[in-house]
Amino acid sequence: MNVFLQSLLSGVLVGGVYALIGVGLTIIFGVMRIINFAHGDLVMLGMYLAYFFFVALGIDPFLSILLVFPVMFLFGALLQKTIINRVLNALPQNQILLTIGIGLIISNTMMLLFTSDYRILTTPYSSSSVDVGGISVSWPLAGSFLITAAVTAALFWFLTKTDTGQAIRATAQDRDAAQLMGINVRRMSVIATGLGAGLAAVAGALISPTYYIFPQVGQPFTLKAFVIVVLGGMGSVMGATAGGIIIGATESLSAVYISSGTKDLVVYVLFLLILLFKPSGLFGKSRM
Repeated sequence: MNVFLQSLLSGVLVGGVYALIGVGLTIIFGVMRIINFAHGDLVMLGMYLAYFFFVALGIDPFLSILLVFPVMFLFGALLQKTIINRVLNALPQNQILLTIGIGLIISNTMMLLFTSDYRILTTPYSSSSVDVGGISVSWPLAGSFLITAAVTAALFWFLTKTDTGQAIRATAQDRDAAQLMGINVRRMSVIATGLGAGLAAVAGALISPTYYIFPQVGQPFTLKAFVIVVLGGMGSVMGATAGGIIIGATESLSAVYISSGTKDLVVYVLFLLILLFKPSGLFGKSRM
């Protein structure tokens, strides 16, 4: 029983960070109806920023999110305003190819700047753990989960209680109707892309103490984010949160009870089953 609880708890803690990555992607999709295949590379940029702030300025990676988020928000907003905005009305395949190209440019630029060498962000608590009822809990994972929960709660408050957040939700539900109601949908698209990039980078900063950092590290996260968004329901923030936790728990339990080499296979089988029996995802309609 302890093994089960240990693996389940570890999976839930990792799933919390997965959820933050998925939420970032679902906000971008919800507002602009574009799947951002460069999303994992934004996670990678967040990891490198956290590494830079830690090495150059001695800022703890968990505290660095206060700097990482605004930097990546501006980067995402700039991407939308200068590049992505040009293909909003283009064919879906053109949008996909554009975001794939952006991801390739980002990862290869980082490879030119930092080479493909692995970097490790080692903090005093990187390998520490706390005992909770006989279950060993990794402190970096627990800390990242708590921060993720706080960030998600703040995002939910922003989307439901502020005028800008409600405008973003209205744009996600019906772009044309929102425009008729006087909402500046172009501005909402810029803010949504900035939010998505910022959240992805924050997730990258939070996992930087537990993952190797290299230019291609973001690619698996792109696929995971896509699975999470579809699993939870395209455009649903709550669905992405639930989907991330489910994926994390499924990976962890599969690694313990089947094998570590098949954990991704189990996740994708679960993904296909959800698509087969509930194509709209766990939370149904595409809305925030």
